[in-house]
Amino acid sequence: MGKQKYYDTALKPERAVLVGVIRPGETQEETKEFLDELAFLVDTAGGVVDRSFTQKMLKPDRATFVGTGKLEEIAAYVKSEEIDMVVFDDELSPSQLRNIERELQVKILDRSNLILDIFAGRAQTAQAKTQVELAQLQYLLPRLTRLWTHLERQKGGIGMRGPGETQIESDRRMILEKISLLKGRLKLIDKQNETQRKNRTELIRVALVGYTNVGKSTIMNMLAKSEVFAENKLFATLDTTVRKVVIDNLPFLLSDTVGFIRKLPHHLVECFKSTLDEVREADVLLHVVDVSHPNFEDQINVVNETLKDLGARDKPTFMIFNKIDAYVSPEIDTENGEKTTLTLEEFERSWMANDNAPALFISALHKENLEEFKQLLYDKVVALHTERYPYDKLLY
Repeated sequence: MGKQKYYDTALKPERAVLVGVIRPGETQEETKEFLDELAFLVDTAGGVVDRSFTQKMLKPDRATFVGTGKLEEIAAYVKSEEIDMVVFDDELSPSQLRNIERELQVKILDRSNLILDIFAGRAQTAQAKTQVELAQLQYLLPRLTRLWTHLERQKGGIGMRGPGETQIESDRRMILEKISLLKGRLKLIDKQNETQRKNRTELIRVALVGYTNVGKSTIMNMLAKSEVFAENKLFATLDTTVRKVVIDNLPFLLSDTVGFIRKLPHHLVECFKSTLDEVREADVLLHVVDVSHPNFEDQINVVNETLKDLGARDKPTFMIFNKIDAYVSPEIDTENGEKTTLTLEEFERSWMANDNAPALFISALHKENLEEFKQLLYDKVVALHTERYPYDKLLY
C-alpha cells in the first residue's frame, strides 16, 4: 500500500482490471453500478480501467475471492494485455490477497486499499493526514506477513522463517506504537477543534452532507462566495471546511464535509468520526443529492444510514436535489405494463407529495433556483436563531 501522488502516474497511467462478485439478490445492473463507481475511484487515483470481470457466487471464495477458474481467466488476460494492477470491489482478507498475488503476479488492490490511497493524496490538514495514516496502519497490520514473502522468493523458505518471523513481530510492534501515537495526536487535535467550535457556538450551524461528488463544494462556493476546491472527482473534499455565510444581514456557519460512499472502509469511518463532528453538532443538515445520477435513491439511503451511525439522523434536514440541468428522464413501468418517462416536473411533484423532508431542486453550477434556496435556508436559520436567542435584535 503506497502513498503515490497523482502526478506519479500522469505520464503513463497504470492500466487496471476490475473484479466484482454478483451475490444472490443483486442484479447485473446493480453490479455494473458498483463497478462503475470502482472505475471512478481508479480514475480519481490516476489509473485507467481496461476491463471488468464479474462472477456469480453465493459468497466470495475464501481462498481466491472469485474461484480458481475465474482467477485463471483473469490471469490469462492480465498477462496477454500487460495489465499493471487488478482492483477488487470488496476488501480482501490477507490470505485472499496473498493467493491472488501469487496467481496474477501484478499489483493487487481492494476497494479499501484504493480509497485509502486516494485519501492519502487528498489530505491537506494535519488532522486529515493523521486520520489517513492511522487508517492505513490499521489496514496494514493484519497484512504484514504478505509483505515479507519476498524473502521466500529470494532465498527460499527454509532457514528464513526464524529471522522473517522476528522481523514481522518487530514491525508489528512498531506499527502498534505508531498507531498509539497517532491516536494520541488525534485526541489533541480534537480538543483544539472542540475549543474552536465552542468559540463560535453563538451562530447557527448548517452542514452540507451527501454522497461523494454530488456538488456540495459547488454549493459551498455559491453560498459563501469562497474558493473551496471542487472538481468532478470522488472525494474532492476531504478536510471539513467551515465558512461564515451572510444572507440578508443574517450570519450563520456553513460546513462542507467529506462525501459518503458505499463500502467505505471501517478504518476510515472510525478515524474520520472526529471530522464529522461538524455534522453531529450542526443545527440544520442540507442533504445534497445528485438528481442526475441514475441510482440517486440508493445514494440517499447510504447517506441516511451513515447519518444514523453518526447519531445525526433526526436533525432538521432539507433535501437539496442538485444538478437538475443534467437530469435525464428515466423510463418507468405504468400500471398497464407500458413504458413511460418521468419528467423532472413530475418527479418534483411526486417527491413533494410524499411525506419527506422539505425539498428543493437546483443547479448549483448554473445557479438555477438559487434565490428560492437562499430563502428556504434564511427562513430556517431565522426560526432557529429566534428560538435560541429570543431577545436578540437581528435585522430580519
